Amino acid sequence: MKSMNKPILDACCGSKMFWFNTRNPNVLFVDNRRLKTQQIWKSHDGKAVRYCTVDPDVVADFCNLPFPAESFWHVVFDPPHISTFSEKAWMGKKYGKLPKDWRPLIHDGFHECWRVLKTNGTLIFKWNEHEIKVQDIIDCIGVQPLYGHKSGRASKTHWMAFVKIQSEAAE
Repeated sequence: MKSMNKPILDACCGSKMFWFNTRNPNVLFVDNRRLKTQQIWKSHDGKAVRYCTVDPDVVADFCNLPFPAESFWHVVFDPPHISTFSEKAWMGKKYGKLPKDWRPLIHDGFHECWRVLKTNGTLIFKWNEHEIKVQDIIDCIGVQPLYGHKSGRASKTHWMAFVKIQSEAAE
């Protein structure tokens, strides 16, 4: 499968929550599922409804992307980062669920995103330390980020930037 001539890949887009434009024509949105669900819940002022839609351009596993090597200039990798959700949990439906044996998934997913990244391209990796520390993630993937930023109320979400430099492209 071609990259559909788009320079940017979101390899596990979920419901595209951090995108300012969820229909950006330069981005190829990929996820391993399609989902349209809602949940009715009690709020402080009565009942409310939450909606979640996962509607990627391509349904694919981020550990086995159907694109040739060096297809994208920019890759966003925001895999699930919590393994303790129940099967019915709203957060699990919204964000996906990390398996208990997460190391092979994160390692293989990162390296698959690296494979489809063009030389001199950038990869942004978003991770939340709710259960697993970011240093454990860096140790798992075996690649040091160029720089990063902590965000969120408790500064547990990390945005890390990687650049695929020519000398590293062969690795």
